[in-house]
Amino acid sequence: MARIGQNPAKSITHVAKPQDVTAAVITYIPFLSGYYAQSLDVLKICLTSLREHADLPLDLMVFDNASCPEVRNYLTAERDAGKIQYLVLSDRNIGKVGAWNFIFGAAPGEYIAYADSDVYFYPGWLSRHLEVFAAFPQVGMVTGMPMWSPEKFSTATLQWAERIPDVRVKRGCTLPWADYWRHARSLGMDKSEARARYAEIEVICLEAGGTRYYLGAAHFQFVAPKAALQSVLPIPSRKPMGEVRRLDIAINERGYLRVSLPDWRVQHLGNRISGETVILGKTAVSNKVRRHRTSTEAWYRRGLPRKALYRLYHRLFEILEG
Repeated sequence: MARIGQNPAKSITHVAKPQDVTAAVITYIPFLSGYYAQSLDVLKICLTSLREHADLPLDLMVFDNASCPEVRNYLTAERDAGKIQYLVLSDRNIGKVGAWNFIFGAAPGEYIAYADSDVYFYPGWLSRHLEVFAAFPQVGMVTGMPMWSPEKFSTATLQWAERIPDVRVKRGCTLPWADYWRHARSLGMDKSEARARYAEIEVICLEAGGTRYYLGAAHFQFVAPKAALQSVLPIPSRKPMGEVRRLDIAINERGYLRVSLPDWRVQHLGNRISGETVILGKTAVSNKVRRHRTSTEAWYRRGLPRKALYRLYHRLFEILEG
C-alpha cells in the first residue's frame, strides 16, 4: 500500500533539549496499608520538595516498579501536568538495581540526581551538590547530608586524598551525635542501638579549601556524572533489594571519589509521616494520615513488643506475597 501524504513531523524545525541534570526517583508502593500505609504521602513530599527546592533547571524522571493503581494514577497526573518529564511504568518489579540499570542508561542529562522515593530536599540542594564537582576531579557520587559510611567502599577516595598536598585527611573527626541520630532513626533504629553503633564507628573527613567533607556516599540519594554511572553498567540484579552495595563497590573500583556534604541538603524520611515530616511537607500530609499515625503509635506505646510486631508483620507479608 502507498503512503498517503507526508508525516507532519517532517516540518518541525527543532526539538526540545534536555536539561543538564536529570533527577531520577524509583517508586515501589504495591499497596497502601501496613508498611506502605503512608508511602504515597511521603512520595508526594519527596517529589514536591525535589522540584520546588531545586535552584537550577532539571528534568524529572520517575521509574515506577509496579506500584498500586493509586500511585500510578498520581504519577500519571503529575506527568500530564508537566511536573514529570519522563515517566516509566514497569508492569513488574525488576528491583532497585534493575531500575538503576534502566535509569542510568536512559537519563539524558549530563548529571543524574538520584533519590529513593522517601527523601526530602532542602532549598538550594542541587547547586550545593554540583559545587563538589567543581572542587574535586573524578567525583563519582555526592550525598547531600553529613553521614558516616564504611571506609572499604571509598578506598579510591582515601588514596587520592592522601596523595594531594592541599587535601587533609582527618581520622576520628567529629560527626555530631545529633546528625547521626537524625538519620539513624529514619532507618527504624532505636536510640540504644544507634548509641552502640555510634560508639564503634570511625569517621573520616576530607578538608579542602576550608570546607570539610565526609568520606563516602549513600546509595539512597546521590548526584553523579552520568558517564561515571554508565561506566559500571550493567550492575548485576537478582532480587528486589539487597544488592545496592554493588553500585558503591563498582564506583570505588573504577577510581571515582565518593563524598558526603557537611550540611543537610537532603533528609531520609522513611516510610511514615512524623511531626517533623509534617512541618517539612506542610500541606502534603492529610489529616487522615496524621490520625492514623497517632493511633498506631499510641497502640505501640501500650507495650506490644517491637520484635513481636515485626514477627507478625513478616508472617503476614509471607502469606500475602507468597
